[in-house]
Amino acid sequence: MPTFTALTTLAGHADAEALGEAMERMTPEPTGIGVFEVEDGSATWEVGGYFTDQPDETELALLAATFGAKPFVVSELPETDWVAHVRRELSPVAAGRFFVYGNHDADKVPADCIPLLIEAAMAFGTGHHGTTLGCLRAFDRLLDQGVVPANVADIGCGTAVLAMAAAKVLDGVVVASDIDQVAVDVALANMAANGLTGRVPCVEAAGFAHPKLTRAAPYDLVFANILKGPLVALAPDMARNVTAGGRAILSGILNEQADDVLAVYFANGFNLDHREEIVEWTTLTLRKET
Repeated sequence: MPTFTALTTLAGHADAEALGEAMERMTPEPTGIGVFEVEDGSATWEVGGYFTDQPDETELALLAATFGAKPFVVSELPETDWVAHVRRELSPVAAGRFFVYGNHDADKVPADCIPLLIEAAMAFGTGHHGTTLGCLRAFDRLLDQGVVPANVADIGCGTAVLAMAAAKVLDGVVVASDIDQVAVDVALANMAANGLTGRVPCVEAAGFAHPKLTRAAPYDLVFANILKGPLVALAPDMARNVTAGGRAILSGILNEQADDVLAVYFANGFNLDHREEIVEWTTLTLRKET
């Protein structure tokens, strides 16, 4: 069965959400609609719909004009087994001592690494993205420096690859959280696939707002691979939940946003330990001084 997409962009979150809601009333009706901010700092939003029947391009043109959007681009997608496609395209990733791979590459795992099994179909955080790779490299660098955190939190864990990396090399407490229950379920499945069932509590929470996170605080290390806005909002809570001398590894930050994030964390008692850019993404390793 063919699948059609209809995509456009426009300025403003409110108009983008309103356009997405208006698309729900189209005939033929879309099977799914997405509204996403374009992560380039331009305040541009992308609105897209998926259709099993070809959408009415006249209706789309009227909607675009009504909400001040660019003309929709309609495309027919070929029938593709996307999981199989991703498995073919995503090769294993080495990040220092850590090796992130899928089941289809189990024969490529080196003997002298810390293996982290993540299925390509299981949400964000396979290690191929510059943010996840940057966090793994930052953690590997701390371990090489002799840093041994006793309490670790992975905030916005996604696949929980960072929490798993910590759990595999440390004996202390590791807690993972995400605001999306689907991500929490994925994290638990990945824990099981890596022999870590029961080792890392995975909870649905925004920031540190969960009893399991509160009980385990303060932390010697916190991963927060999210986005600039949530990272800035999290800074005061991060300061309250990281020990003096503890570290925070932050990512999900576009290179041009890094100085703004640093300024907020400097104001909350952190200093810069290390900074790495991978393509358009920056990873910051910060140290809590007081």
